[in-house]
Amino acid sequence: MKHPLKTGFSFGSTSGIITTVGLIVGLHSGTHSTLPIIGGILTIAIADSLSDALGIHISEESESKHSSKEVWESTISTFLFKFVFTLTFIAPILSFQLSIAVVVSVIWGLSLLSFFSYQIAKERKVKPWRVVMEHLIIALMVIVITHYVGDWINLTFG
Repeated sequence: MKHPLKTGFSFGSTSGIITTVGLIVGLHSGTHSTLPIIGGILTIAIADSLSDALGIHISEESESKHSSKEVWESTISTFLFKFVFTLTFIAPILSFQLSIAVVVSVIWGLSLLSFFSYQIAKERKVKPWRVVMEHLIIALMVIVITHYVGDWINLTFG
């Protein structure tokens, strides 16, 4: 895979998965309502995908080692991969009762992250379980923290 596509895929998919799962868990514990979660997912799909794409764009430009075409390929692929992976989380929210949809979303996100982490480890020729566990621990930290922040918001302002 070419560098710009690998950059866009690895950053966009990971960011889309972790950000969206965190949002779903946090908004669920804070609101227990489907509408804010769907709105949050759509907001991430649009605003955060564009923001991350611009971040990658500036990061790639600042390295001064990529052509303009490569910078734009990284930018566009980051947006598209984050946008698409983020939108996949709408399906469980619309398909299941909300508390089940949250669990399905977490399982979906952690499964995708595990698969991508495994592929990265194999490509780097390192022990897959270490890479997978490292990435899953970070994702689980996001899930736990956003859950408790949602609880706090619900208790404080609900």
